[in-house]
Amino acid sequence: MLVAFSISPSGAADADGSVAEAVARAVRVVRESGLPNETNAMFTNVEGEWDEVMAVVKRAVDAVAEVSPRVGLVLKADIRPGYTGQLTAKVERVEQALGDSPA
Repeated sequence: MLVAFSISPSGAADADGSVAEAVARAVRVVRESGLPNETNAMFTNVEGEWDEVMAVVKRAVDAVAEVSPRVGLVLKADIRPGYTGQLTAKVERVEQALGDSPA
């Protein structure tokens, strides 16, 4: 499965409104999990089996909750049994389609 998720702390922002330090705690958990992952400006994507992915998401939420009294979580999942490597393969298929079509 692929999961795209975003964790947002409430009450832990820096003076300028940045939540980077709290979000970094969550991203660190994901990276240390050993599961395939990537982080962009809005979400962190992680790939693996249901139980292992959800356990990583929970640990990431818990890490942010250590520095924030309230945590928001947005999660989107692509559950497709029998498929692996989709973190990059889905993007590669779109890029291939873009290359095959006239601009």
